Amino acid sequence: MENQQPDSRWKSVAKGLTWRCLATLTTYLISWGLTGSLETASQIAGIEFVLKFGIYYMHERAWAWGPIQVSKVKSKLTKARA
Repeated sequence: MENQQPDSRWKSVAKGLTWRCLATLTTYLISWGLTGSLETASQIAGIEFVLKFGIYYMHERAWAWGPIQVSKVKSKLTKARA
C-alpha cells in the first residue's frame, strides 16, 4: 500500500463533477416533484451543485493526502531509527 499514489487533483475534480451531475439530477427531480415548480427545483439544484461540489472536492483531497502522507512519514521515521 505504500506504493499507492493519491488521486491527482484533476481526477478528484472529474470524480466530483460526474458524481455531482448525477446527484444534482436526483435533487432536481425530487425538488420538482415536491414543489411542482421547475424554477424552484432549478434554484435548489443549482445551489446544491455548487456547495456540494466544493465540499466533495475538499473531502476527496483530504482522503488523498491523509493516509498516504502518514505512511510516508512513518516509513521515514522507521528508516531514520535504523
